[in-house]
Amino acid sequence: MLETKSTSRKALIVANTGRFIALFELDNIRILQSLGYEVHCFADFHESAYHDLTKKVEDLGVIIYNADSFRSPFRLKNIKVYHQLVDIMNKNKFDFVDCHTPMGGVLARLAARTTKTRPIQYTAHGFHFFKGAPIHNWLCYYPVERFLSRFTDTLVTINHEDFERAKSLHAKRVLYIPGVGFDTAKFKNTQVDRKKKRQELGIPLEAFLIVSVGEINKNKNQHVIIEAISKISDFNPYYLICGEGPEKENLKALSKELGIEQQVIFLGFRNDIAEILKIADCFAFPSKREGLGIAALEAMASGLPIITSNASGILDYSENGKTGFICSPDDACGFANAICKLAHDENLRQQMSSYNQSKVLKYDIKNVRQTMVDIYKSI
Repeated sequence: MLETKSTSRKALIVANTGRFIALFELDNIRILQSLGYEVHCFADFHESAYHDLTKKVEDLGVIIYNADSFRSPFRLKNIKVYHQLVDIMNKNKFDFVDCHTPMGGVLARLAARTTKTRPIQYTAHGFHFFKGAPIHNWLCYYPVERFLSRFTDTLVTINHEDFERAKSLHAKRVLYIPGVGFDTAKFKNTQVDRKKKRQELGIPLEAFLIVSVGEINKNKNQHVIIEAISKISDFNPYYLICGEGPEKENLKALSKELGIEQQVIFLGFRNDIAEILKIADCFAFPSKREGLGIAALEAMASGLPIITSNASGILDYSENGKTGFICSPDDACGFANAICKLAHDENLRQQMSSYNQSKVLKYDIKNVRQTMVDIYKSI
């Protein structure tokens, strides 16, 4: 339990959505409060679908600023958001700014430079310029980050590839943390009635079940798993997709086109992910880009083998043949073969289950929390 000191300083946390802050920054808010900071949060809190999540931020007693959406770098409204941040920084004279997400990092650091607000910390939850990234990512994002790093006091990275690359930038210090942390015990120890839960979700009791969790978008790449399932003829695996996003209708159409719409189930946003993971047989994480990927780590903690892409951050923990199997993001045949290997070898799944629950402890919230306490104390 963190002891809270009397409030005498102000900290501002900036991210593009309230959902991001609710999912990944609650523990950091508590740490800052325990160190004597009055915490303010600036984000787009308009997302009605995630009201329950953003309420968790409000319940911590932080001061909230509701911004227009600033997820895309190509919106003119970003100018308005920048001026909002400048105004807020001028009025509050923050002692510390902690920014997250690409556009949150850009706009917060520009505003901090304008208002001479320091120190400022940026956490890169996965650089867009990574090994194998499209050339336009390097041309667009790398020069911006190199420029902004000149007035970044602390640059925090969450995977080893980003950490090594960040050393060549201009931040005063570059640090590595093993992700944002999560409660591994919660996922390991969750109990669920397998038969009842599968019936609730429309999954045959004996079916081989694959699960993915995350926004349904092109980067998360769920379509390659649907294509992989369509290539399997000797059994009928089922695929649960938990999340919402712009590619949902396209994936539904693809499932129907491939004749497997009965095997692909879209569950939308869920609050029972720990229970769903417990009734699955493996977890699919075929992203084209990931800073780290907490969804796959939660699956590992649940005891699931993981079938992943070879995206940079994922390779910090995904080991081919040990945690599961690794494929190229566009290799539907490779994913199909991986699914078949796991479906036909229960002993292999058990070996991977035990290995994953041990390996994932590195990313437990207790380890990350102490690291963040040390970082915030050193500001």
